[in-house]
Amino acid sequence: MGRGKIEIKRIENTTNRQVTFCKRRNGLLKKAYELSVLCDAEIALIVFSTRGRLYEYSNSSIKATIEKYKKTSAGGSNSGSLVEVNSQQYYQQESAKMSHQIQILQNSSRHLMGEGLSSLNLKELKQLENRLERGITRVRSKKHELLFAEIEYMQKREVELQNDNMYLRAKLAESERAQQANIVQAGIDFETLPTFDSRNYYHINMLENEPPYSHHQDQTSLHLGYETKADHSA
Repeated sequence: MGRGKIEIKRIENTTNRQVTFCKRRNGLLKKAYELSVLCDAEIALIVFSTRGRLYEYSNSSIKATIEKYKKTSAGGSNSGSLVEVNSQQYYQQESAKMSHQIQILQNSSRHLMGEGLSSLNLKELKQLENRLERGITRVRSKKHELLFAEIEYMQKREVELQNDNMYLRAKLAESERAQQANIVQAGIDFETLPTFDSRNYYHINMLENEPPYSHHQDQTSLHLGYETKADHSA
């Protein structure tokens, strides 16, 4: 059986991507070697992995080949137009890569939302399920962490409020004791003052303001028509 057609897109699984990189890198280096030997071509191959590791091949010298490339590109009559064309091709390729990456991310987002699952096979669905489970686990862990932090803060706040309440109650009790002490002290002062007797005051005024008793009696007797002994003797 022949090999099936492989879709050229970024491999999502990290392990599979690393294995594919190693296999195809070795195949590319082999092809460059075969091309240089069979066709006597000057070849310089430079490859950087995603981790920044360098892989290179040259049948002469990479630096010499690069310098030769610079001179050839700069010395040609149409070097300017060639560089412009290469730049346009580069930007077109980069734009296509970015569009492809955006499409992959959009499809991944739709899959996570449970949409567009008809195009996925059983293995891809299983991988998607594992991703969702790991994501839910992380979300729940973060939620519990925030809840515990909020509970701890509320407990500390409760202790602070209780301490403030006890302090205010103590101040209020102290103020009430001070007021009671002032009231008691004021009562003792009133008791030490001399007492007031209205009867004594009445008799003193009567003695000071009223005429003598005998004169008052004579006037009363005259007013009632009685005569005194002095009148009869007269």
